[in-house]
Amino acid sequence: MRGIEGLNALSRFMDEAPAIGTRVKIETSGPAGPTSHSGVVLPGAAADHITLKLVNGYNVSHPLSAVTALEIVAESTGFTANKPIEVEQNNQLQKVTIIHTGGTIASKVDYATGAVVARFEPAEILAGMPELANIAYIESIKLGNMWSDDIRPQHWNAMIDAAQKAFETGSVGVVITHGTDTMHISAAALAFAFSGTGGRAAGRIVFTGSQRSSDRGSSDATENLLSAVHWAANGPESTGDGDTTVTVMHAGSGDGICAVNPGVGVRKLHSTRRNAFQTVNHDTLALINFSREGITDDSTPNSPTREISAPTRFDTSLKIAQFVAGPHLHGDLITAAETAGYAAAMIHGTGLGHLPIEDQMNDAPENLALFETVKNCQIPIIIANQCIHGPVDMNVYSKGRIQREIGILGHGSTSSPEALLAKIHWAMSQEFDLEEMLTANLCGENSPILNA
Repeated sequence: MRGIEGLNALSRFMDEAPAIGTRVKIETSGPAGPTSHSGVVLPGAAADHITLKLVNGYNVSHPLSAVTALEIVAESTGFTANKPIEVEQNNQLQKVTIIHTGGTIASKVDYATGAVVARFEPAEILAGMPELANIAYIESIKLGNMWSDDIRPQHWNAMIDAAQKAFETGSVGVVITHGTDTMHISAAALAFAFSGTGGRAAGRIVFTGSQRSSDRGSSDATENLLSAVHWAANGPESTGDGDTTVTVMHAGSGDGICAVNPGVGVRKLHSTRRNAFQTVNHDTLALINFSREGITDDSTPNSPTREISAPTRFDTSLKIAQFVAGPHLHGDLITAAETAGYAAAMIHGTGLGHLPIEDQMNDAPENLALFETVKNCQIPIIIANQCIHGPVDMNVYSKGRIQREIGILGHGSTSSPEALLAKIHWAMSQEFDLEEMLTANLCGENSPILNA
């Protein structure tokens, strides 16, 4: 085994770094003590890291500086990104544009190395999922390859523009492949962009992703993407009221059924399960079923009354602060946001939407300080529902009524916190009256359905 030690360990290892596809055994030293791993070298997960595909199918990464020894077990046979087989498309089918922002849903396993290789071009996507050619005529756009938690409002605008261009060039629907962690936020943002002013998009906008990467046997990527394209090509016409954007993901832990949920009424409620996306104060719009007869859905036709209109965009200079009500919410946080130029603050309130602003025991002066800060704050303060399900109702208890008296907004909202955040940003971007917008049901976000 070739030892790597001393002050120059990192540079020495980088000089001797084995090629991708090489099978190696490494020893590392870290907080948990010495460890040993055997696997195939993959592209590094981050700069100055070595990543191995282990025999159990999982990947492991270590900083190069933590590697103390390395042994080459088998030389690389070459990193084979095979040229995809061309799949003939039927231009008589409905055209669907796949807009890729990131995630592993449009990836393919290189079986020589175990690496997951991103695939973005139509031929590559079709080669991996040739069934798509029986559903729609596929075009694709690569906006980027981002972790979803890195997505910002400027990326929402890029999705808006790409979707609108797709509709203008003949697509009846778009599928936006997106990392799952913030997919519901982007879905809500695009719903307001296309339908917040009372119009509707020219086609269906579907968000999908995968909870399990394509190098795992339990991957949900294929069924999710097939279902999303099916809905984009064949789903009912969008009305602009709760269905401008939808998410299409697994309906349960097993295969065979995917759920179509409203983009303004869905939330990721589990970090790993395949059916992580569940509705908040909304109902599932439809189910998509896989059987030997093909892909079907249980949707019903729509009769839209809204006119097709051009989308609006988000002002990327606006910043909205978020806080969580509880024992550690203090007024100086709100003051700091106001001083730093934030346009508004959204607080995830407890219960029906409450803040710690009273001092019944005369031993919590910070509560009274928070009250004064909120009362004198010059930027809008909006309450979201920390409970997720149910309404913000500041008329039930005296505390809530006091909050309304000192200017806190959000009473009557049934939106998820993420949909409400997107709505606040969108309304302020259009310079609309925020209080009026929050109480309105612009595109299905304030559904009267209250799930227990």
